[in-house]
Amino acid sequence: MYSISETVKVLLIINVIVFVGTMSMPDTMYQLFSLYFYENPSFKFWQPVTHMFMHGSVSHIAFNMLGLWMFGTPLERQWGTKRFLFFYFSAGLGAALIHTLANYIDLQLDINFLTQVGITRDLIDQAIANGQVFVDYPNINFEGYFIPAVGASGAVYGIMTAFAVYYPNAQLMMIFLPVPIKAKYFVPLILIGYTVLNLTDNLPGIAHWAHVGGALFGFIMAWSWRKSMFNPQ
Repeated sequence: MYSISETVKVLLIINVIVFVGTMSMPDTMYQLFSLYFYENPSFKFWQPVTHMFMHGSVSHIAFNMLGLWMFGTPLERQWGTKRFLFFYFSAGLGAALIHTLANYIDLQLDINFLTQVGITRDLIDQAIANGQVFVDYPNINFEGYFIPAVGASGAVYGIMTAFAVYYPNAQLMMIFLPVPIKAKYFVPLILIGYTVLNLTDNLPGIAHWAHVGGALFGFIMAWSWRKSMFNPQ
């Protein structure tokens, strides 16, 4: 276990303050600072950043902040404050990009299906604008268009992946499995387990493709940095 580094401490404090504010004014906070689909009228240009400080539940923020503390502290000490913040926000923005792309593809597939079964594009656009569903196709609800994404998970997944790249043989343990596991096995296990848990909980606003995006962007950056000047001694 590591003592907390300064930048990680600041990020933790900001996330907790925003979470308390969100619980106090949920409608206003979620409307302004969650990440909406870019064609949704509620989308604002600052949301790809601000959604990283929003969380949907106590367990959601607790897991993310635990991961940020455990894995972010050694990386901040390895890279320094500026590079750590660059990495953190780049992974978070990469997660938002992948999440938005996945929603776009899903929306287009739904639209294409509806047009193929004879529904005009005008009716589809009207249904999307009014939040309606087609009775004969209840599984098509344009969820990605209406439900915003929240959470630091994308950035934290990037941090966790970077830790495994830089310190693959570090011994880690899970509370419910007190057996030392190397980081190169521990991190994928946590990422897969957390994603499965969220899928079974089916919590709205937790973007599962963002997890993949954060881990992917984190791996690419960490791998390229480790192969160059930022390789630890």
